[in-house]
Amino acid sequence: MRLRSIAGGLLGVGGLTLAANRLLARRTDDLEVPFGTERTYRWRGFDVAYAEAGDPDDPDMLLLHGVNAAGSNQEFARVADRLASEYHVLAPDLPGFGRSDRPPVTYSGTLYESFVADFAREVADRPICVGSSLSGAYAVAAAQQGVAFAELVFICPTATAMPGQRIWLRSLLRSPMVGEALFNLLSTYSSLRYFEADHGLYDPESVGEEYIRYKHRTTHQPGARFAPASFVAGFLDSTVDLEAALAGLDVPTTLVWGTESEMVPLEGGRELAEAADASLIVIEESLLLPHVEHPAEFADVVLDRLEEVAR
Repeated sequence: MRLRSIAGGLLGVGGLTLAANRLLARRTDDLEVPFGTERTYRWRGFDVAYAEAGDPDDPDMLLLHGVNAAGSNQEFARVADRLASEYHVLAPDLPGFGRSDRPPVTYSGTLYESFVADFAREVADRPICVGSSLSGAYAVAAAQQGVAFAELVFICPTATAMPGQRIWLRSLLRSPMVGEALFNLLSTYSSLRYFEADHGLYDPESVGEEYIRYKHRTTHQPGARFAPASFVAGFLDSTVDLEAALAGLDVPTTLVWGTESEMVPLEGGRELAEAADASLIVIEESLLLPHVEHPAEFADVVLDRLEEVAR
């Protein structure tokens, strides 16, 4: 009798979990294109969505969003128009994120390094590359593979976001019912606001409610948990030694850092800039996302820096 009660309870919990997952999926709106005109790049079976803005006759600028549970090219929506006034902007949603395909493959840092290298070669023409967080390291790996970048601009770059690799956690988050439920908990409005306030934004109120709503929608698209499962479990870290690799590249490099960044501290940015002989731009009252929080200032200082290098 007791075993039947336990089994019935487990089936009941499982049924409620499945129902909750399906209800969330039905309530989630389609994900709109955050800026520019959307194009599609076919890569290794993925349809990769990317936003294009600006005059195609202008120099190419590749914008690579950071990697997190709610990552997408929306990260650059507040700064895209200003950059596109002088550059031909190309901003992909990395495979497994945003409006790109999200199949249940095993995502890895090497997969993203290969994607950045192929996209930069096949879609862009010797672009200026703006990379956020882990994507900066992916771009460095692509440069080591022979990709010709005109210049590099990295925002709080890192090669390691999650220490260690935990296969069990990746498997749990990828599981069909429990994993989806856990990911839904990680991507509630309250969770997303917490993560932004903890290490993303100095003043979360400065970006408006639509910023969080977009993140919520992107985390509730079909297949949304598969790439973040690899991220949370430590499998999306880059293969490069960022300091040594940047020092070995003959590409003008600018680092942009938020003064209050704790996850990737400013002191580390100073050390990286010195080791790599790179310029360092510091933006006050910002954490990991100064370009989101202070888009006008970010665009002005970056464009001024690029013009100075060009001269």
